[in-house]
Amino acid sequence: MSPGVSVERLVLGELGTNCFLVGDGAGGPLVVIDPAGGAPDLLEAIDGRPVAVVVLTHSHFDHLGAAEAVCSSTGAPLAIHAEDAPYVTDAGGTGALLFGFAHTAPAPQRLLDDGDAIEAGKLLLRVLHTPGHTSGGICLLAQGESRLFSGDTLFAGSVGRTDFPRGDSRALARSITERLAPLPDETVVHPGHGPDTTIGRERLVNPFFPRA
Repeated sequence: MSPGVSVERLVLGELGTNCFLVGDGAGGPLVVIDPAGGAPDLLEAIDGRPVAVVVLTHSHFDHLGAAEAVCSSTGAPLAIHAEDAPYVTDAGGTGALLFGFAHTAPAPQRLLDDGDAIEAGKLLLRVLHTPGHTSGGICLLAQGESRLFSGDTLFAGSVGRTDFPRGDSRALARSITERLAPLPDETVVHPGHGPDTTIGRERLVNPFFPRA
């Protein structure tokens, strides 16, 4: 993968969700991660560039509000972990109804599993299944780059909440301990909400990280 991998962040939707446009830095197609909302702004940022795939890190409404518009406009398939796929087409399943919204996404065309590769030009993202926030929550690890797109599994100084349906605090703790804590300290974390961080910083300050 090109060392010049590009990452563009947009903060979109009612809950200020981070949407990422990720490319290989060499003009290859984009991967759109969590098209949270604000479809006109998001499509303006894409600016006609080809999109290889739209990926949802999980099925919650605040991460998918513009999925239909982006997939329709770009022709890109929608991808999500298989365990969360059944919930995205229904406003009850996405949790939108709990907040007075009706956000849904189209039926996913690609079902992801742990270890799957998402390729776009020279960009390779590896799927890490990190259940806890939802049963099908994932992170995406850029191969050859110390970058992790963590969705709502990991935030700067915190983790995703587990008191919604299909949340599991024990599963989330295992995901942090077994999947994320072993990553190198220099790994830059691009979370679903809030500022970027690093694995090294979270190892020091995040109370949900294992302690030696």
